[in-house]
Amino acid sequence: MNITILKAQLQYSEEDKGYAGFVHFEVEGHKVPYELTLLSKKKRDDDWMYSLNFLTGHGSEEHIHAVEEQLEENDDLFDSLIDAAKAALEG
Repeated sequence: MNITILKAQLQYSEEDKGYAGFVHFEVEGHKVPYELTLLSKKKRDDDWMYSLNFLTGHGSEEHIHAVEEQLEENDDLFDSLIDAAKAALEG
């Protein structure tokens, strides 16, 4: 699955003792981009909860399920999205 990262943002909250952010990305062959919303608690940046949504409008249910499946099964894909968010935090 070929992805292009459009935008990433990550912030650390001292109050919540964790990270929150998002990654906007496109998938080759999909008409609508996606937003992966990220949350990691207790100062850990290696245990991520996430939510996947269409970034704009409504897309194909088949496509979003395929992306979700890849996020669950393809550690390299998921890690690349996390790395984009972390780079935004550092940048």
